[in-house]
Amino acid sequence: MLGARGTVQVYTGDGKGKTTAALGLALRAWGHGARVLVIQFMKGRINYGELEAARRLEGFDVEQYGRESFVDRDEPAAEDVALAAEALARARQVAGANEYDLVILDEVNVAADYGLIKTEDILDLIAKKPPEMELVLTGRRPPAGFVEAADLVSEVQETKHHYRIGIPARKGIEY
Repeated sequence: MLGARGTVQVYTGDGKGKTTAALGLALRAWGHGARVLVIQFMKGRINYGELEAARRLEGFDVEQYGRESFVDRDEPAAEDVALAAEALARARQVAGANEYDLVILDEVNVAADYGLIKTEDILDLIAKKPPEMELVLTGRRPPAGFVEAADLVSEVQETKHHYRIGIPARKGIEY
């Protein structure tokens, strides 16, 4: 649908906007008739604005596999590991069935960094994805293997952030 050959993209860095950039790409693809799936690792039970928007767009799906609370990097809860495994299983199922033209694995880089999933499992998914499927991996600190396997890597760098002057996360802007 999107092109003769799908690529692998990684959006990373310490700046704000990795998920937002991926969602912008998703909206562009959807606008051209692509079937889009966003699998959110480590995000759940929060009504992000993108979830409400996706409900209104046929063929643009967002699925959350996470708890409302933050994951403890040093000692992730068993539930966090189990939810990440569910997200990975869903990604494998989608790739195997070739159901979507664009698949975004949101925060998968962080899930790998935290040890919730194995780097090798994502590299295997990349190797086995349908050739026409576009695959986007987002999040800070991607494993080196993700960067090596990618066709495009974009880094979002923080130069200045409003949190530092006391402006909190805002509905409709940060979530």
